[in-house]
Amino acid sequence: MRLLFLGDIIGRSGREAIIRNLADWRQKLSLDLVVANGENASHGYGLSPDIAKNLHNAGVDVITLGNHAWDRRDMIGYINQAPHIVRPANYPAGTPGQGSHIVEISRGRRALVINVMGRIFMDPLDDPFRVVSEILSRHRLGVTVHAILIDVHAEATSEKMGFGAYFDGKVSVVVGTHTHVPTADHRILPAGTAYQTDAGMCGDYDSVIGMGKPASLHRLVRKIPGDRPQPAEGEATVCGLMVETDDATGLARKVAPLRMGGHLAPNWPDF
Repeated sequence: MRLLFLGDIIGRSGREAIIRNLADWRQKLSLDLVVANGENASHGYGLSPDIAKNLHNAGVDVITLGNHAWDRRDMIGYINQAPHIVRPANYPAGTPGQGSHIVEISRGRRALVINVMGRIFMDPLDDPFRVVSEILSRHRLGVTVHAILIDVHAEATSEKMGFGAYFDGKVSVVVGTHTHVPTADHRILPAGTAYQTDAGMCGDYDSVIGMGKPASLHRLVRKIPGDRPQPAEGEATVCGLMVETDDATGLARKVAPLRMGGHLAPNWPDF
């Protein structure tokens, strides 16, 4: 199975790049599953139902969220109608939506996507290790599902790396989001799980983590409130992680970062 995970989508620039090009990318890369973190897709803060529909119609099979999941109040009422939108599984019991979703893929294959949020420098949610372990207790990699991907939305690299080590061999992919900067540590862990600390973002990299420079610098330099930073609107660079798994075991066979557009040279994985 060929999986593509796209890092945090930041505003119009990031989402339009994906909507415009994803059909071609799916064909060129022979993709079976596309997952994207969309918690910043709506003007940099949250995800609206209309934008979620546009991304899904463009070919994003599952949209994961994070700490901005509820910035758009209309998502609270909509998420139960859209099981392909997955919020962090370690939100308290009774929170709208679900923390995992199974996608039916061609030839009878199934992929499980899990979203979870870290707790270091983040909101103090339930224990993400325990919550993911409970979800995995209901599934068996290579038997009941052919692939399992976990989006770990977290600030601390140590927590993300700990997730990779803890679930190595139990899932196909552990990939981090939230910091919007792609890390150069993509690899297959010893027991067969593909890993990257942060997939980066899909947005204008001539920015401050996707946001326009003036308002961001005002806050950083002056240390007083100013205009709310808005997404930078220059040409987007799309960053993500591509993984090929073995359908028999569900473990990773190949892993490579994906980077295209914007101010960087295209980087197509040689799969």
